[in-house]
Amino acid sequence: MAGLACANYLHRAGRPVLVLEAADAVGGRVRTDVTPEGFRLDRGFQVLLTRYPEVERLIDYGALHLKAFRSGAVIRLPDGKETTLQNPLQQPVAAFSALTSRIGSLPDKLRIVSMVQHVRRFTSQQLLSRNSTNEQDTLSFLRQYGWSEQMIQNFFRPFFGGVFLDRSLSTAANFFEFVFKQFVEGEAVVPALGMQQIPEQLAARLPAGTIRLNTPVAALEGTSVRLRNGETLHAAAVVLAVDGEAAARLLPAANTAPTLAWRRTTCTYFAAPAAKGRPDKLLRLNASPTALAHNVAFPSDVASAYAPAGQRLVSVSTHGEHGLSEADLTARLRQELTDWFGPEAAQWQHLRTYELPYALPEYPAGQPARQSLKVQGHLYRCGDYAAYPSLNAALASGREVAEMLLAS
Repeated sequence: MAGLACANYLHRAGRPVLVLEAADAVGGRVRTDVTPEGFRLDRGFQVLLTRYPEVERLIDYGALHLKAFRSGAVIRLPDGKETTLQNPLQQPVAAFSALTSRIGSLPDKLRIVSMVQHVRRFTSQQLLSRNSTNEQDTLSFLRQYGWSEQMIQNFFRPFFGGVFLDRSLSTAANFFEFVFKQFVEGEAVVPALGMQQIPEQLAARLPAGTIRLNTPVAALEGTSVRLRNGETLHAAAVVLAVDGEAAARLLPAANTAPTLAWRRTTCTYFAAPAAKGRPDKLLRLNASPTALAHNVAFPSDVASAYAPAGQRLVSVSTHGEHGLSEADLTARLRQELTDWFGPEAAQWQHLRTYELPYALPEYPAGQPARQSLKVQGHLYRCGDYAAYPSLNAALASGREVAEMLLAS
């Protein structure tokens, strides 16, 4: 996504670009597979947050036919009972439900209102640049703000732990503030035909022949790029727009980023019979600290093209290391889902499992908001690993590198 953004901004300015893509399609981690039965499986459960500043700047929302999840979540408490928290600021009729749900005390809910007022006083960039909270992790910030341990355990860990892939909430607090603002002011959506429609939209804006698929790079030598097939290409400038692991292999040894650590997740998809009645379009969160089914979503309830007629797509996310084979994980998840959703879940058909060991770069407290994007000479890099873990960061780093090149 960072490379496509950079190429788009350079092309708009009239500069010729060539994009080398190692995979068989654009998008990097933002990919969608279509099964023979007609299910659309994003590679890991993903949503687009509509108020991301860089996304608003670059993406044509109308062309994606975006479909929105409802604001809020159904939360399964450690005792197995469920409660629903809906955003009273976006859905006033849900205010009573939000205030009486069992996830925390009334003062806890009122602090949510206070937090909303707090993040609205700042722009997204100001929140990302806040040094005071960048030195503090999210868990410490939440406790200092006054939320109860019950509220942290039953809402913040499952919800923002799912966003960060970090239920320990060790992610920097300024990033929590930034993400909180996105959920307050915007919507969580998916394109009607899957998340891969986003990179494909950017690719379609580039001239024919600009993107070469199935073209892995073996090495960089100044502004020369040696491909794995032995071909060497020469350019006025080179932008390395890959994930952090690939960047560490390809960048000159003296200019690599600090050792990266990654958040991992596993996404397991099931097929179920179509739901009876009108779906609520809410994400399901599991507050149990011992569960493997951390987050459950029904993407086809939101965007019907995610599943064929008469079927329902179920996405189950398991964050962190689980140490299980695919068969054992599927069996354990099926048992948890049966306890959660009833005996019909035992019959759900396993479709596919995606292990994503490099799903998101870690963003601990104290990390700089952005690492240097210029490596040396006419060699640049971009990607969320050089900033903070989000699509917004990937697009921003691509734009910033393009601006550097245009100014040089």
